Amino acid sequence: MEINSLTLDELKNYMVSIGERAFRGEQIFSYFHRNKKIKIEDLNLLPEKLRNYLETNVKVNELEIYKKFTSQIDNTKKYLFLLEDMNIIESVAMEYNHGLTACISTQVGCKMGCAFCASTKEGLIRNLTPAEMINQIYMMEEDLGKNISNIVLMGSGEPLDNYESVMKFLNIIHSEKGHNISLRNITLSTCGVVPKIYDLAKEDIPITLSISLHSPFDEDRKKIMPIAKKYSMEELIKACRDYSETTNRRITFEYTLIQNINDRDEDISELKRILKGLKCHINLIPLNPIKEFRKDRSNRDNIERVKKELNKANINVTIRREMGGDISASCGQLRRAVTEDINNKRV
Repeated sequence: MEINSLTLDELKNYMVSIGERAFRGEQIFSYFHRNKKIKIEDLNLLPEKLRNYLETNVKVNELEIYKKFTSQIDNTKKYLFLLEDMNIIESVAMEYNHGLTACISTQVGCKMGCAFCASTKEGLIRNLTPAEMINQIYMMEEDLGKNISNIVLMGSGEPLDNYESVMKFLNIIHSEKGHNISLRNITLSTCGVVPKIYDLAKEDIPITLSISLHSPFDEDRKKIMPIAKKYSMEELIKACRDYSETTNRRITFEYTLIQNINDRDEDISELKRILKGLKCHINLIPLNPIKEFRKDRSNRDNIERVKKELNKANINVTIRREMGGDISASCGQLRRAVTEDINNKRV
């Protein structure tokens, strides 16, 4: 059992199950998640007998910073973390006027197969545990000497494909007995796993849901996002409307602009049609080219044109500020380059 993956209630119940009082679970929880400590032998609030029992019977997950890269452009930090099974994941820390934002991974690799995403090129290796997600936050905070105020589940992996662990992560990171980050400061990004969007709506938590859309047309979306072969645009937008109505939250649509593929007049018109009346925001993203996807990004004038046309339909639009361009800060790029280098050296 991975003890720092347990929620507060689970830890209390575990303590009771081994003949201890429930408050010991709260002490352990705060040690991990408020104090951000990792060694049970140093948890002096616990009796020696209980410390010895835990050291023998439970596991504490730890990460190691494998490499760190700092952008000379905007001070973005990119971390590669080494997991206990020698897999590598990545996280990014980005500085904004409103505070420090962390983009973290939820899986090792990804099975969703989006054409322009480097994270998915090796497929899904495995899910991350709640502790492996949480420790990305704690280790970046320790390294930077700053608290992270905003979290984005937009690194490697599809969060809704690792649903239970992600829900536990949110429970733990938000707990007032632990790190106490507001759920309103957390964004979950999905490529559109429709059944899980309905499940997420029922959780009744005020996170921001972000949908990777990238085309309003089924046939065009299928070419770049295999998930579209399983769930149609009609099904996806219906789920989004249900989510927005159930939670009273605005949905963000991520839209990577690819020249002459999804930035045409017909794309803009269809976006206006399908999103009419939906409480939403569109985040326009200039394409980050990867070697497996040889397409061009829309030029700046065209990006501004798309923004202007969507604004005319009273759709809120921003153009994403590019961060860490000199350190391959986009999803999966750096990890893939490093793992390829490691594998080449092993051959």
